[in-house]
Amino acid sequence: MDPIYSHQYLFIGALTVVAVFLGVAPLILAKWIAPKKPGLSKGAPYECGLESTGEPWVQFRAPYYIYALLFVIFDVEVIFLYPWALVWRGLGPVALVEMVLFLAILAVALAYAWRKGVLEWE
Repeated sequence: MDPIYSHQYLFIGALTVVAVFLGVAPLILAKWIAPKKPGLSKGAPYECGLESTGEPWVQFRAPYYIYALLFVIFDVEVIFLYPWALVWRGLGPVALVEMVLFLAILAVALAYAWRKGVLEWE
């Protein structure tokens, strides 16, 4: 194996170790340093400064998740579309066809969801 090539893996490994350390170290420090004063009021559910009513575990309706999923899909579309729009003249006609195909697939998915009534709010 080429020694220069193995140095790249060493750099990735060091970066991974530092990233894990920076993520775990604050949690361990907080566990050791944080004051421990348990009580009934600290264990109670908190809801915007008011006494909570009902069960703390509430199931959300499925349409909320579907709207969130559709938002994420079209947000990712914009993430792909914006950089492409900045450089599309230099990419050539193949890139234009690929982006039109990408947008067509998303449009078909949106039309399918709309036709199934997923976007109807009750």
